[in-house]
Amino acid sequence: MSFAVDPAFEAASRPAAEWPLSHVRLQDDARFPWLILIPRLPGLREIEDLSAEDRAVLMQEILRAGDLIRALGEQASRPVEKLNVAALGNVTPQLHVHVIGRRSDDAVWPDPVWGRGAPQPHGAAELDAALALISSRG
Repeated sequence: MSFAVDPAFEAASRPAAEWPLSHVRLQDDARFPWLILIPRLPGLREIEDLSAEDRAVLMQEILRAGDLIRALGEQASRPVEKLNVAALGNVTPQLHVHVIGRRSDDAVWPDPVWGRGAPQPHGAAELDAALALISSRG
């Protein structure tokens, strides 16, 4: 079995980077700076399915994603007040971690982002700027 991104991610997010463990995607919802980390190992459903070493790498990548989320918020003139980190997998069981920037004045605060309002796709210029920032931070 080889690694493949679940088609659900293809529909709602854009490829943004390849990190040591994770394929990184930018969620296509301009309401929130939002990255998804998908470890590039086949058959994973839970964090416990990773080796101890890979769990440590994933934690470092979550922290790295948090830094990027804050930078994306600054770039959009909407500084992030709180990071939300979640590995739900109720709809898409492939192991993935969401790192989302939240603000007390965002569209659904203080509720979770899932199932609240319609996603607002990034405009072309905003998407290009976000992907360029992610790329520049390697």
